[in-house]
Amino acid sequence: MIKHVGRQGDRKVAILFREVPGEDHMTLVVYPDLIKAEMHDALMKAIESPEGQQANNLGEALNSKLFNDGRQMLTALHAEGMIKKVQSETITVTPAPNQSVRLDELNRIVREMEQGEEAIKRMAEIDADRGYTGKAKRKDDFGREVGAPADAFARGQTQAGSDADLAARQSSGALDDATLATNLQAQAERMALEAKGLLAEAERMQKEANELLGVKPKRTRKAPAKKKTTAANAS
Repeated sequence: MIKHVGRQGDRKVAILFREVPGEDHMTLVVYPDLIKAEMHDALMKAIESPEGQQANNLGEALNSKLFNDGRQMLTALHAEGMIKKVQSETITVTPAPNQSVRLDELNRIVREMEQGEEAIKRMAEIDADRGYTGKAKRKDDFGREVGAPADAFARGQTQAGSDADLAARQSSGALDDATLATNLQAQAERMALEAKGLLAEAERMQKEANELLGVKPKRTRKAPAKKKTTAANAS
């Protein structure tokens, strides 16, 4: 399906900007059937062009497109009063064959998906700061970097107590290993919980995307039921 094209009742519209800054319930459109024929043809070519289809908003692509008279498309449409601000809920778009959705609903879904991607990115940054991805160094409860040589620890990492206590713990080795294992296990549990939440959010967004695109979930075949063996059959 072609992006940036919808309908307002029986009228075809080209959606320049899905949302107006500060007025996310409004959208900017052009009615192609109301502009001059030569402008109409050039506008439709711009919409169908790779630049037009790849742009998040058609208006961004029109900044680099020209009408036959050499005028920049977006500027010319504005100068001739062809750009109209209308309520998003009055516009219907068709993201997939035989499936239509109101533009305000589509905008809401897109915002949620963008927020989800931002949340995933932020979570990755937080994990990196904590050392989950290897970009930052992990430390155990005694302030020692995980995997650091014993002599490096003995040279001044004294957060868990006096130098004598740290030396005793270092020489025994058993307590350090046990504490390190506990610390790593706690980190693993936190990561598992965060991953579970991200997977649930990803599944929800994928479900909404499938609904918009008209993709039906695959049906899993049930295994054939096993026949019961009676005493008569067994004999």
